[in-house]
Amino acid sequence: MEREMNCEFKLKDFCEDLNLELIRSGDACFDLRDTGVNRPGLQLNGYYEYFDAKRVQLVGKVEISFLLSLDPETRKERIDKFFSFDFPCFVVCWGLDEVNLFTEAAEKYNRILLKSEEKTTSFFYRLIDYIDRKTAPMTSMHGVLVEVHGVGVLIMGPSGIGKSETAMELVQRGNCLIADDVVEIRNYQDRELIGTAPEMLRYYMEVRGIGIIDVRMLYGAKAVKKSVEVEMVIELENWNVKSPYDRLGLEEENIDILGVEIPKVTVPVSGGRNLAVIIETAAINNRMKLAGVRSAQIFCDNIAEHNRQLSENNE
Repeated sequence: MEREMNCEFKLKDFCEDLNLELIRSGDACFDLRDTGVNRPGLQLNGYYEYFDAKRVQLVGKVEISFLLSLDPETRKERIDKFFSFDFPCFVVCWGLDEVNLFTEAAEKYNRILLKSEEKTTSFFYRLIDYIDRKTAPMTSMHGVLVEVHGVGVLIMGPSGIGKSETAMELVQRGNCLIADDVVEIRNYQDRELIGTAPEMLRYYMEVRGIGIIDVRMLYGAKAVKKSVEVEMVIELENWNVKSPYDRLGLEEENIDILGVEIPKVTVPVSGGRNLAVIIETAAINNRMKLAGVRSAQIFCDNIAEHNRQLSENNE
């Protein structure tokens, strides 16, 4: 089911991101009120009973072949009626020169007309994915986002606890920085959290005592990524001797972000603890859990089996 929304797209960015040629522009921006994409074969044949004009309109060889089969007068009438509807934009695929069939109507009704060199089916799915990502629900969170051995880890905690310094050490150990201080997270298709940095802050990190550093310039392109799926949260907190920290790892805690629950691990911070190594271990352990290997449970099962055997031998 398509998600109802209202999102403004800049025409220039839309064309650049999707490699589209601008044939005829309307305004510099356009609104999308539906995440779906419509192929208007039935509408060009005169059927408008369930036509949703809120969607991007997309045609390829099939629709063009049908229009060319009509006599010129009928074809002009069908196109004119279709373009009288207020749809966001109209895209012709395969790089077809027949895009010129629509220029007059686009000019008449002030519609955006675009052309793609891509095949209709492949562009259809790429366009849906693009719209989904651009219009996904988003929230901003305070923390540092890193990719650790292929796992997107959001490091959270109070200011001054060492989030950025820990991330810097992780980068030096071969991991990637995505965002420092402000992390933008989008819920993609209600199941996948994609984290990135605000454009102005991308690849920059604040290190107390040094100031702002450019991680990409200092450590190279391999040290940064533009986005990553957020798969777990590491919460750093000052060590409290009264807190009942989990010694075995049997208790699993989750955190809800935009309706998606992901694992959360609380790590107490004290002198002598190597946080980068601990976070790497937590990330790898999380991957093992996803693969069905739960070390803590196996350990406890082995202890229980050992005690059972001792009990039987003593009887």
